[in-house]
Amino acid sequence: MTEIGCRKEALDTPILWVDLDTLECNIAALAAHFKAAGVAWRPHTKGMKIPAIAHKAIRAGAIGVTCAKLGEAEVMAAAGITDILVANQIVTPQKLARLAGLQRHADVKVAVDSEANIIAIGRAASAAGVEVGVLIELDTGMARAGAQPGEPAVALACIAAHTPGVRFMGLMAWEGHACDMQPEAAKRTEIERAVGALTSSAEMCRQAGLPVAIVSGGGSGTYRVTPFLAGVTEIQAGGAIFCDPTYRSWGVQTTPALFVRATVVSRPTPERIIFDCGFKTLPEWAGRPRPIGLPAFKSIAMSAEHGTVILEAPDTTIQVGDAYDFQVGYGDATVFLHDQMYGIRAGVVEVIWPILGRGKLR
Repeated sequence: MTEIGCRKEALDTPILWVDLDTLECNIAALAAHFKAAGVAWRPHTKGMKIPAIAHKAIRAGAIGVTCAKLGEAEVMAAAGITDILVANQIVTPQKLARLAGLQRHADVKVAVDSEANIIAIGRAASAAGVEVGVLIELDTGMARAGAQPGEPAVALACIAAHTPGVRFMGLMAWEGHACDMQPEAAKRTEIERAVGALTSSAEMCRQAGLPVAIVSGGGSGTYRVTPFLAGVTEIQAGGAIFCDPTYRSWGVQTTPALFVRATVVSRPTPERIIFDCGFKTLPEWAGRPRPIGLPAFKSIAMSAEHGTVILEAPDTTIQVGDAYDFQVGYGDATVFLHDQMYGIRAGVVEVIWPILGRGKLR
């Protein structure tokens, strides 16, 4: 029997579900925010992993999507999304062959930060008779991947611009190290410094005679500042579509839309409640889930298949078989654990989306 049309209370648990009204309001609010800032929106799909939600963002005004892995880009391209940025280095020969082949189906750009990678991409693309767009990734403070801003970035851009099979399109960086900075003034100052290193490098490339079509950066943790800084052309914020307590702690002002529904399976003591959702369903290592409708509690702990909630005071009204919703603590660490996401509107299942980007690690 199909679950479409069922009330949420009739579903077996545990399930991952999204409130469709809230999701759509979040998407509309983000699209309006970036439009007001005068920048393009290219939401990151590493957390959502569902092409249908990406299409909702595109219908609202997004120009395309950002992906973390080539496999995710293949999923999005297969679903008809044609403007894709892989904000990561694509290096192995197997992946380079896939990247070249994918160009016949979508415009898939990739991040690069080394001459060797640029040359390898060019060879793979030339062998396939295509061209691959590249963005020079800069390290503006994350201390992760990326070339240094300034002259090193310009030097790589020149190599990309003159490598057969490669199309130099611009630069990108992620000022994510500023997400949880406090106070707010210090966070803003660091975002401005980091983004300034990106945009000044883009201007140096232009002064060297290189066309810079894209200056990409910004995420949900910095979306209130970065879009309004001169020189940025597009923003990669995606997690704010769902929002959750982790994103809220980074200053995101959309509304949490993502939940896990779980059932009480044991009441060993009046203070202890055991749910059928452990860290394989609802991890708490990257953001504590928040139960909805429970009395005040002292702690939540997740083992593999059990979620344990310790109440502050004894309670005997909560019974085995009762179901509760948990607000997901961090969507990026939760969605990929599930095969499906239930789209629920006004308490009724409207759609069940397969999480097609799950497991696309290559």
